[in-house]
Amino acid sequence: MEQFIGCDAHKKFSVFVAVNEKGQAGEALRVAHDRELYREFLARLPPHSSIAVEASGSYSWLVDEMERSGHRPRLCNPIEAKRRMAATKKTDKLDARGLAILLRNGTLPEVWIPPSELRDQRELLRLRIFLVHLRTRVKNRIHGTLARHNVLIPGADLFGVAARLELGGRLPEPPVHSREAVEQELATLDFLEIQIESAERRLEAIMKVSVEADLLKTLPCVGTVLSMVLMLEIGRVDRFPTAAHLASYAGLVPRVHSSGGHTRMGQICRNVNRNLKWAFVETGNPIVINQRRLSRNSCGAPVSTNQTRQEPSEGSGRGWPPFGRGVLVDAHPAAGLSRAAWLAASSFVSARVSAFMRLAPRG
Repeated sequence: MEQFIGCDAHKKFSVFVAVNEKGQAGEALRVAHDRELYREFLARLPPHSSIAVEASGSYSWLVDEMERSGHRPRLCNPIEAKRRMAATKKTDKLDARGLAILLRNGTLPEVWIPPSELRDQRELLRLRIFLVHLRTRVKNRIHGTLARHNVLIPGADLFGVAARLELGGRLPEPPVHSREAVEQELATLDFLEIQIESAERRLEAIMKVSVEADLLKTLPCVGTVLSMVLMLEIGRVDRFPTAAHLASYAGLVPRVHSSGGHTRMGQICRNVNRNLKWAFVETGNPIVINQRRLSRNSCGAPVSTNQTRQEPSEGSGRGWPPFGRGVLVDAHPAAGLSRAAWLAASSFVSARVSAFMRLAPRG
């Protein structure tokens, strides 16, 4: 008799519950997250067992061990799984049994399991993103300290070569502790620059052997960094049936409230891939800013403009994600990554960019 296994994973242990074809649940088993003990437990399970596990922070190594033991891990969305369980009580045993029942009923909200190599590459990409955010915070602290003591350095970039030389000569102006803080922050900034460059070199080595990255660079305003984010965060693009599914995954689709013939677009969903959302919005911003220059490409055809969302109301501030969604639609094979199909798919930026710019709030 086939068994359906639910795994409620925590940081230090997992709880397993098996449910048979008749819906009868077995005893809950707690397994410590010691790799050898975990492998021994998996070896005792029926061969090729289907195991439902939530997409928690520690799912990666659990899935690897399950696949290594010949089982079939089924990763699921934890928020949607809890909603479908509709349980009024919560224990580890009930959660594991609920996952097993969803798996048995065919209602488990499954999500794609990225290959181990891709998960490893994403760690490098997300390290770079983290370091860049950290670099921005350090720069903002330096700007704030200098502003508080009226140390004004001319030039657009305080951290350029000439400005750094002048800043070095004016560092004695702030009080002693503020001066030492700036000196430490500048040293931290230099260290972060080295780490970011190292991460980028390793990422570029990955991108050199990727045909997908070269195709993504043919999209307007997509360069080396954004193509890295798009390629690694999307993974296998053929897992999305249409460009609309990819847009939803990237968080570029608003909630829809429709009743009685009235339709209202709500806010953008938050439970999405935020790195991918950021990349597409960053791609859309320069398209809007350079709309006239990009209105026609080198072949004389308009830049692809796949906008389907209604224009935002004046002052709503919700108009930027649709432009990222248009670039996304072009990035999906259904819209076409080939040159001819890319030129043919032209319904997103140029057609409505003028209307949007009239409605968008001015600085």
